[in-house]
Amino acid sequence: MDRFEGFHEFVRARQQSLMRTAYLLTGDAHLAEDLLQTVLTRVAAHWAKLADGGNPEAYARRALVNQTISWRRRKRVELPGAELPERAESGQSHDEATVRRIALHHALAQLTPKQRAVIVLRFYEDRTEHETAQLMGVSIGTVKSQTHYALSKLRALAPQEVYR
Repeated sequence: MDRFEGFHEFVRARQQSLMRTAYLLTGDAHLAEDLLQTVLTRVAAHWAKLADGGNPEAYARRALVNQTISWRRRKRVELPGAELPERAESGQSHDEATVRRIALHHALAQLTPKQRAVIVLRFYEDRTEHETAQLMGVSIGTVKSQTHYALSKLRALAPQEVYR
């Protein structure tokens, strides 16, 4: 029996979803690709155990969060988005949705890795507090407090209509 039996199917089925999560955690497409590749390497190394009664998707998502936090701590990887682009000339107009996306991207870049992970898991992936706590390996109280601090920071950094 091939020890990677089912791994290729898992990657084909979940790669896009995991890539979106990686992008939201890092804010950069290239860094997200590196993150996902690193995590899928770990998933492959543990595939026999995960395929035999484990939850490979939960393992991969938790590894995405943990690896993002680890990169920020060890390498001081600077996530993009710290600078907002210059405002348009008065004769030019921007699409409201584009302006909101830029503001959101900028605000998310200012969060700590744990705060960003909580926001991505809770509001983008629509996870419960319990699921988020399990994926991050923290208590439900930590999820609640990190969500509170992250939303407060987002409200202070971004236009009011985005987070109200």
